[in-house]
Amino acid sequence: MKRRQFIQNTLIAGALAGSAGTTIAANSKNKKTSSAITSPIIQKVTTAMMAMQRASWEHGVAMQAMLELGETDLLYLMAKEAVLRQTDDGRLSVVYTDNGNTDPACSGEPVLFAGNHFNDGELKAAANKMLNYLLNKAPKSEKGILYHHINSPQSWIDSMYMAPPFLAAIGEHKEAIKQIDGFRDFLWNNESKLYSHMWHDGKKEFPRKAFWGVGNGWAMAGIARVIDLLPKSFLKEKQKLAHNIIENMEGTLPFIREDGLFHDVIDDPSTFVETNFPQMFAYTIFKGIKSGWLPTSYLVVAKKMRLAAHSKVDNHGFVQGVCGAPHFNSSGRATEGQAFFLLMEAAFAKL
Repeated sequence: MKRRQFIQNTLIAGALAGSAGTTIAANSKNKKTSSAITSPIIQKVTTAMMAMQRASWEHGVAMQAMLELGETDLLYLMAKEAVLRQTDDGRLSVVYTDNGNTDPACSGEPVLFAGNHFNDGELKAAANKMLNYLLNKAPKSEKGILYHHINSPQSWIDSMYMAPPFLAAIGEHKEAIKQIDGFRDFLWNNESKLYSHMWHDGKKEFPRKAFWGVGNGWAMAGIARVIDLLPKSFLKEKQKLAHNIIENMEGTLPFIREDGLFHDVIDDPSTFVETNFPQMFAYTIFKGIKSGWLPTSYLVVAKKMRLAAHSKVDNHGFVQGVCGAPHFNSSGRATEGQAFFLLMEAAFAKL
């Protein structure tokens, strides 16, 4: 009850609702500005990220990092590439055999922002084409919940980050909430307060029931972005989403290591120690405190996770020890690991 009351009080006070509440489509201005990346470690991590090959969701999360850092000129160049790789059906950033159904939508918010910010008709049209795909063409469950792939009726927790923020950014607020609720119905474990990784809606079974750290990070970060993108009139929905994230955080924190990191599968210490989930977790905490729905008491643990991530950046700017590309089954490097370091830093700076 105390947690729910805190969320309600802070939201009603306007700490969160007053800080966002407008869609990107309505809020962007036609002017060209770009803040320089001045931090040496951010420069190194960004350069390393740009040198890496990227699948659709990786390009999307890399663009989101540039958006939240305020690097609009670089974001514009990346958005143009996302549109160059747009398929006829509307999916953005697709490279050859990409079967992603929701992954391409990860590029949606940055493309939408760049289109409005630079008044670029091609980018605006591409964002609307991506929206039309999600609403009218994408494979979905009987209840209208997006599947993760175009060729299999599976729900993955990754999708929580890929599609709902774009839907909220472009003004489809109710659809964004519907998708979050649907993914949660498939994958939330109420006993553990954690999300499983994969659900097969055809077979009605979990191909992977494990509580994957990065998967829970996708959920936390994606929902946090949606909270900021919903308008003031969605106060109750913001409260509900904030409550959902805090539940997830409380299910996760008992498993944090002394060094500020987690195991790849949150509750399985036999899996490798992983860097990206702590970055995603810290990013969510920084955003939550900034927006007013999360108590400042979480700041201590967020700073601990941030310092742990900083210790993993090597001399070349690679964030080491993340769930590694291309198979994401061992410790290594990944574009998303680079991007979430930058997103974490952007969110921390805003505090």
